[in-house]
Amino acid sequence: MQPDYKDLEEKYKKEVIFKMIEKFGYKNVMAVPKIEKVIINTCFGKLIYGKSSKEQEEIKKAISEDLAMITSQKPIFTKARKSISGFKIKKGGVIGAKVTLRRRRMYDFLKKLIHIVLPRSRDFKGIEKSSFDKKGNLTLGINEHIVFPEISLEKTKVIFGLEISIVITGQKTKQEAVTLLEFLGFPLK
Repeated sequence: MQPDYKDLEEKYKKEVIFKMIEKFGYKNVMAVPKIEKVIINTCFGKLIYGKSSKEQEEIKKAISEDLAMITSQKPIFTKARKSISGFKIKKGGVIGAKVTLRRRRMYDFLKKLIHIVLPRSRDFKGIEKSSFDKKGNLTLGINEHIVFPEISLEKTKVIFGLEISIVITGQKTKQEAVTLLEFLGFPLK
């Protein structure tokens, strides 16, 4: 019978570290890869294109409130580094919002992502191994933020997508990062 852990951090410390040492032969507990941070971001692009400045501000406010509810942390607005006339973007204009989670909030968000959000996503069959980059960091895209339990479909004004990046440190190969997330319970293909 599997022990029932209250959160991912406890599972990582009590079970995953020892499995990783057994599988990869690390000489020290500190050499085991771990999740450093989770970055959640979104872009306003298509949502504010062609709208008046008042409507743009309302959309930005609605997105930042929803993102704050999802992550339990206030998002920061990202600005354009340079002007792109084809996309009607001005240098310094707000083009998105992002949140960087660490420690307790990060583990709480990941637990919610694994057990609630991904199973509720439409046509979800598992995370592709191609979603990992060369360094072993995982990047997921979620088309509609309404799959999060905090968001009420009746109250939401704007439906937007999210990009979730899970940054893993301490791994030498991509396989170590994949194995770490498998041991943590991520639904990989």
